[in-house]
Amino acid sequence: MSLSIVILAAGKGTRMRSDLPKVLQPLAHKPLLGYVIDASMSFNPTQLAVVIGYGGDLVKKTFSSQNIQWIEQKEQLGTGHAVLQAAPFIEDEGSTLILYGDVPLIDQKKIQSLIKKGQKNLAVLTYSKEEPTGYGRIVRESGKIKKIVEEKDCDQTQKHIKEINTGIMCAPNHLLKSWLKRLNNQNSQKEYYLTDIVGLSIQDNIEVLSESADNEVSITGINTKSELAIMERNYQLMTAKQLMEQGVTIIDPSRIDIRGEVTAGQDVTIDVGCIFEGKVVLGSHVKVAAYSLIKDSVIGDHSMIEPYSHIVESQIGTHCRIGPFARLRPGTQLQNHVHIGNFVEIKNSEVNDHTNINHLSYVGDSLVGKSVNIGAGTITCNYDGANKHPTTIEDDVFIGSNTALVAPVKIGKGATIAAGSTITKDAPPGDLTVSRGKQTSISGWKKPTKK
Repeated sequence: MSLSIVILAAGKGTRMRSDLPKVLQPLAHKPLLGYVIDASMSFNPTQLAVVIGYGGDLVKKTFSSQNIQWIEQKEQLGTGHAVLQAAPFIEDEGSTLILYGDVPLIDQKKIQSLIKKGQKNLAVLTYSKEEPTGYGRIVRESGKIKKIVEEKDCDQTQKHIKEINTGIMCAPNHLLKSWLKRLNNQNSQKEYYLTDIVGLSIQDNIEVLSESADNEVSITGINTKSELAIMERNYQLMTAKQLMEQGVTIIDPSRIDIRGEVTAGQDVTIDVGCIFEGKVVLGSHVKVAAYSLIKDSVIGDHSMIEPYSHIVESQIGTHCRIGPFARLRPGTQLQNHVHIGNFVEIKNSEVNDHTNINHLSYVGDSLVGKSVNIGAGTITCNYDGANKHPTTIEDDVFIGSNTALVAPVKIGKGATIAAGSTITKDAPPGDLTVSRGKQTSISGWKKPTKK
């Protein structure tokens, strides 16, 4: 049976106090609506429609690569009115699932069960909440749902009901379209409530079925920055738990941020304060020390990332040691048994096996061979103010401290560069190359005195 999905995403989110539409507010660096769209696609719908309002052009631009039917709700007249805008685009056959752009972490298994129940009946997702204030209540008689009453319309008895409406529901298309046409706004808010279709279903002698959510996070909508922060931490704890179930040791799950996807091998250890963005692959026996950031990178087996290291769009081989306070910028490729030490920056360069760049150096746009030692304070001068130029350092080279390699330049195999040199020409293989100004001492020189 065909499935249509309608996502309601028209709200401005006034309480966010932001120019950004509510559904574009970021959760782990991903818009709230993005989670709902991704979950929706997992159900293989024949049609996906998103109802937009405030900031609609920006919402469409953000998800321009998705196959989505965009529907504008020009006036904010309630959830029933929002779904009514989508009704002309919904096929007569099949069923429709209604989701919300500000409820990002839905339980896909529960929604799948809801979809099955909604093929012939109206099916609603409910949740038993200890403190139900602010939510519509599920009113039952003899165990069957009779109506849903919004908080502002509840009487004193109904306010004590703990079973709440999540707003998520599924219904056969021909019935849904019929009910939407019959909605009215005779309530305290003067809005068209989607929940009123429950009463219409009962009027038509069609039983209302329910599916009960297991956890509150999966049905929670976000309306304020405070709620967004709470959801962020809930999301991070969920993600950390998934990694730990795969065998990853996380020193403190409350102090980790995963803003993308992390894949890890066996016996991986992650210390506190680490941030992972984009797609990150950690090989087996990798250790990531405290307060490191890794983005869109691969870390090979048995490699160690020391504290406060930043690694972005880089490939690191096996048995490498990075940091502390190292920075690997996009295009960095380290082979195996490479050591990049403290306050070393690498950019768009390949560094081969058993090479050490221990401290206080910059290597950019370079090809560095095997078993090279680059001394402290060495820099590749790769930028002439207009263009970038390459540096080639062949195998078994030793470069002394405080050396400047002015690209384009090539250091031959086995060469030694004396400390303090400024190299502007290719250095021949096997030789010692020295390039320094003449050292002069002035006798009798007196230091200036303070006036």
